[in-house]
Amino acid sequence: MNLILPKPIFSKLMRAVVEFDMIQDGDKILIGLSGGKDSQLLTYALAALKLRVQKKFTLSAVTINPNFDENFSANAAALKSFCDSLEIPHEIHEVDIASAISSRPDKSPCFTCAYFRRAAINRIAKNLGANKVAYAHHLDDAVETFFMSLLSSGQLTTFTPTTYLSRTNLTVIRPLIYLREFQVTSFAAKNFQIVKSPCPFDGKTNRQNIKNLIAELGKSFPDLFEHLAAALRENSIGELWRAPKTLAEMRQTYFSFVSRR
Repeated sequence: MNLILPKPIFSKLMRAVVEFDMIQDGDKILIGLSGGKDSQLLTYALAALKLRVQKKFTLSAVTINPNFDENFSANAAALKSFCDSLEIPHEIHEVDIASAISSRPDKSPCFTCAYFRRAAINRIAKNLGANKVAYAHHLDDAVETFFMSLLSSGQLTTFTPTTYLSRTNLTVIRPLIYLREFQVTSFAAKNFQIVKSPCPFDGKTNRQNIKNLIAELGKSFPDLFEHLAAALRENSIGELWRAPKTLAEMRQTYFSFVSRR
């Protein structure tokens, strides 16, 4: 099996794996494979990495059928063939996310989908004896999450490249975290049969709005993306206000300014 990754992609993959200590000897890694460009590149990249490094680890992949598309079986066959070519065991599990979304109209469909999808993959990972779950988030995803959090909740936060889940004793890794989306798109278009997302909300989400906003602002601020990416680091924090005090904490100071009569 000869798997070739362009040097810019392989070097960023290696940087993420090494810097964030993502893979150790004996790891059993379950890949979340949706069939989109990101998850196919992740699967291919980890298979290529496995052939090139000294660490010994195993890979398997799982695809969640969210019941969005009645013709899902055609996509499933394509993904099984893809995994077979990489010698990676592949399973498909049905999770009725479509019904969950319709029964929770007060919740964001993206939140509901992500919650049930992650829960299912974690459960499958435990059943398979995996100790790590790999997701295909790239740098654009991290930056968009950071900017969306700032605009939506006033918090400076995003997901981390490596996350330990204490409740399940699983570690989530994101080996593509240093790749830009355009790099993923370019490689995937030439090498994979992309499975179109069956999500009825695809392209109509708040994340898509943020993606569009960053692109639009980038026309006036050419370094915007790079600056947002730099802001993800802990050492990027400069002078910020301290946390607000409660009324009880301010009471003594308040009454020192107000005379009592």
